Formats: sequence, structure tokens, C-alpha cells
Amino acid sequence: MKNKCIFLDRDGVLNVDRVDYVYRMEEFIIPPGVGEALRALKDAGYLLVIITNQSGIAKGVYKREDVYMIHQAIQDGTGVELDDIYFCPYHEKFDSHSLTRKPGSLMIEKAAAKYEVDMDASWMVGDHERDITAGTRAGLRTIRLAPQGTETKATHLVDDLLAASKIILG
Repeated sequence: MKNKCIFLDRDGVLNVDRVDYVYRMEEFIIPPGVGEALRALKDAGYLLVIITNQSGIAKGVYKREDVYMIHQAIQDGTGVELDDIYFCPYHEKFDSHSLTRKPGSLMIEKAAAKYEVDMDASWMVGDHERDITAGTRAGLRTIRLAPQGTETKATHLVDDLLAASKIILG
């Protein structure tokens, strides 16, 4: 039997995003409702996999270890174990072009193959259109977290992860 999965962008979905990257604990904030949403999805049998661009690595702003530290902080802060994290450390203007970088869908496809994911029963949740494009390319239904009225090709547009979880579980 195949698994159902929620593919989650990280910054702007699981933690508050910043213009200058999230890689220091003193700037790390989990928005209200994130823990409740993750727990409800996990309890409903979904795998939870982060799919995130981390070009700050290519730019020399932070290291891979910082990505893993924030990943652990999300789990510690929500009390929910995330099944995996896939991140693209590349940026075409700094080191190399990569098909793993969203809006490319290769990170999703790799995770889907590893975890034998039923794409028809799975979702991509992100706060940027590149997340939605990656999810659509991989054959997923999509939810964008953005203010109402934002132009998007996502299946649904909601304010936060808790609202997204209610659509998924509805």
C-alpha cells in the first residue's frame, strides 16, 4: 500500500520567514497553530516531509548544519516528528543550477519514490508560487499560504497551516 504525504515548504509555513534567512535560533519563531496542524495530519496517517530551497548555503550565509538545527527546532517546538527533510543548497547565480531547486519538482519526486507516496492522496503546502509550481509538476494538489486575493494557481488559498490542515482533513 502506498503512503499519503504532506510535502511542506519550511520558511513561511512551519516557521516565520525572514528576508535575511532563518538560521539562528534567536530569530526562529513557530507561528500559532503549526503544532496543532502537524499533529492532526500525523494522526490522520500522513507522512510529513519538508521540501525547501536553502540558497543561503550557496551564498555562504549559513551551513548545512544550520538547516538541520532549525529542522530539529521545529520538531522540538511542535512536539511532532517530521519524517524527512529535503533541501536544495544551490543557487544558479552563486554555484550551480539544480533541478532540485523549486520550482523544480525533483526533491518531491525523490521523496515520493523513497516513501512510496500515492501522489493522488498527497499535497504540497507552501507560501510562494514556486512551491505551488513544484507541487503541480509532481502531480500533487496544492495549498498556498498567502493573504486572500493573492494570485495563485494553487488548488486552495488559505492564511495558515492550521487552515490548510482543515482542508486536507475535511
